[in-house]
Amino acid sequence: MKLLLILAAAMMMFSTAMAAPDTRCFELRIYHAATNKLDALNARFRDHTLKIFEKHGMTSIGYWIPVDNTNNVLIYMLAFPSADARAKAWKEFGSDPEWKEVAKSSEANGRLVTKVDSILLNAADFSPAIAPSSSDAPRLFELRTYHAATNKLDALNARFRDHTCALFDKHGLSQFGYWLPTEQKDGAGQTLIYILAHKDKAGADENWKAFRGDADWVKAKADSEANGPLTTKVESVYMKPTDYSPTK
Repeated sequence: MKLLLILAAAMMMFSTAMAAPDTRCFELRIYHAATNKLDALNARFRDHTLKIFEKHGMTSIGYWIPVDNTNNVLIYMLAFPSADARAKAWKEFGSDPEWKEVAKSSEANGRLVTKVDSILLNAADFSPAIAPSSSDAPRLFELRTYHAATNKLDALNARFRDHTCALFDKHGLSQFGYWLPTEQKDGAGQTLIYILAHKDKAGADENWKAFRGDADWVKAKADSEANGPLTTKVESVYMKPTDYSPTK
């Protein structure tokens, strides 16, 4: 009896640990490369930046290039123990002599980046565990941003939590992670951001078609939108991982 109680307690502790929320601060960054400088920017990340990030406790989650890269951008995601740790890490990174020398030498013929977009994120409570991962076969990633209708973000999250995630699994839409921006406006302008992984574009199209035609999805969507659509706009960007990305 005593052994059973010990085992039961251990299982409860394990279950609690597994269910612990991800409280890390994530940062999605989009670098707009200067004309003809994307290769040099990638080389700087590959040869220097990632190592300096690691030195300052900045965890690289993944680095991607859009398939249709009309804006000449590099997209990547970092993780930090907290927002305060992020601020401290970036400050130390910016003042690191090694980084200063790398930045100076790499920009001898002009700046590599014209603009940086940064979005601070929290993991959604229904997100799978977020960590760098690789596959033996090449993967195509899809960054999706859902713009919630006014006061509908909670309902949108509930639909993902209660229906969408399971249906994605059913139809081979591999879920990498879900995030919510830390700075959300009240009512309007709220977003949900997530990343899926696909075998290739043809596979993505096939799986999306099967998902959208699933009777369970049709019902879940109709029920959740009885009082109006939950989103005003959905953005999708297909991305290829860079050769130096820890997620491939």
